[in-house]
Amino acid sequence: MERCLITGAAGGIGARLRRLLKGIYPVLRLSDRVEPVDLADDEEFIAADLTDAAEVERAVQGMQGIVHLGGISAERPWDEILQANIVGTYNLFEAARKRGVKRIVFASSNHVVGFYPRRRRISADVIVRPDTRYGLSKAFGEALGALYADKYGLRVLAIRIGNVADGPVDERRLSIWIKPEDLVQLIRIGLEHPDLHYEVVYGASDNARSWWDNETAYRLGYRPTGRAEESSAAALAAQAQLPADPIGDRLQGGSFCSTEFAGDPKRIEE
Repeated sequence: MERCLITGAAGGIGARLRRLLKGIYPVLRLSDRVEPVDLADDEEFIAADLTDAAEVERAVQGMQGIVHLGGISAERPWDEILQANIVGTYNLFEAARKRGVKRIVFASSNHVVGFYPRRRRISADVIVRPDTRYGLSKAFGEALGALYADKYGLRVLAIRIGNVADGPVDERRLSIWIKPEDLVQLIRIGLEHPDLHYEVVYGASDNARSWWDNETAYRLGYRPTGRAEESSAAALAAQAQLPADPIGDRLQGGSFCSTEFAGDPKRIEE
């Protein structure tokens, strides 16, 4: 892997990855709708709106691998999610196919499975239970990755990212936090592992309270160094200051589940 594109490079995760992946791949191209405010002279940037297929093709031209972070990263009205995360992700995979890209690392989300109860430990092959329109769009992206791997031969790794930060800041994040350097490990597996076809893994560090069985990631060589439990005292103290969420506090997706919730509270832990 010598030529890699990062979409969504102006976002929070994109900014971290720009620094951590720099020097690993000889050509690291950045793309987003707007140029990062701190773009360095030695960084290559191509502006592209994911909803514009021609712009996306221009951005992926000449690349061997793509780290696809682009799109909306929170709950929004359906029309916005549809364009950025569904049409945009399709445009990205289709451009990759047309331009001969070999690998895609797709930034999926824990919100693909947000309606699973916290008391249940789940693997990466469970039935999806998205907690939002945003989570639904990420489930679409995972399915799209499977299609392009099986039908067109792309190698795809979908990472259900938990929370990327310097440390966990509340009780929920003690279960889903991922150290940025651990995320880089997973991305490099997606871009470099010789036997990868299509896999889904969880983007989480070595968290004692994890709800996720990440056996697939470990089988591929993942060895996280982050330990959320080392920050448990501060995270639990911060949690004590937050208001109770009768729905979200019982489900893996947290407040993403309780927002707009109009279902049967008796059934949310089934």
